[in-house]
Amino acid sequence: MSADGEGPDTSIGFSDDFASLNTAVWTTSYLPAWSSRADAAASFDTGPGGLRLTIPVGHPLWCPDQHVTPLRVSGFQSANRSGPVGSTDAPQPFRDGLLVREAQPTLLGFVPHHGRIGVTCSARLTPSSMFSAWMVGLEDQPQRCGEICLMEIFGSSVEGGQAAVGQGIHPFRDPALYEDFSAPLRQLDVTTPHTYEVDWRPGRVEFSIDGVRTRVAEQAPDYPMLLFLAVFDFPEQSDGSAEIPQLTVTKVTGRGLGPGSVIAGQP
Repeated sequence: MSADGEGPDTSIGFSDDFASLNTAVWTTSYLPAWSSRADAAASFDTGPGGLRLTIPVGHPLWCPDQHVTPLRVSGFQSANRSGPVGSTDAPQPFRDGLLVREAQPTLLGFVPHHGRIGVTCSARLTPSSMFSAWMVGLEDQPQRCGEICLMEIFGSSVEGGQAAVGQGIHPFRDPALYEDFSAPLRQLDVTTPHTYEVDWRPGRVEFSIDGVRTRVAEQAPDYPMLLFLAVFDFPEQSDGSAEIPQLTVTKVTGRGLGPGSVIAGQP
């Protein structure tokens, strides 16, 4: 539907099938300000099959001296920024007092502010891994930090064609938002592609899977947000599986985007 709900909206403000890497849009390291682009680099490839993010044997721990729970991650993000080294100014600090270790240039690749944002993907998980797609504020102002989670799925919940699918809003330090998140068990084979989408409007976010509405939040962040695509592994929870966690993203789209949105290369 169009933004006013009166007819189909066929316009695509943004679309990427990852046939090749668009470096004007994607930062290929996960929250690099808190470590460095090199230390947080993803293991990935792009091509006709889309973006494949993996965590192979030997993939390093992320922020090993700062993140309490050992964590490995391969992630892309659609924007990047930070303040100077030694400041607290960067998106998604994961504990109090965290300081920027590597200053990041400002790169605004795909930064929507309202609209329909969709991610089509599949995954192969172990019991100790998970994948997610989510949006957060740039934190160019401290309160612009809320999250819209398109999906979050842990391998430990995947069994018999079912999975617990987390979706909703996390406020973090945004005083205008409140926690509104759930992860019900759904009939969903995560090894086959599904489209997870949000219809984000002022004061409301509608969540869907493959075009079927799954939940509605009667609140919404009101600032531009960057998109994350990532697969995670928690080594302490490993059962010794030889499976390599993998997230394959075949398309990201943004439709009916609001006037505050930014797309690299577009006026």
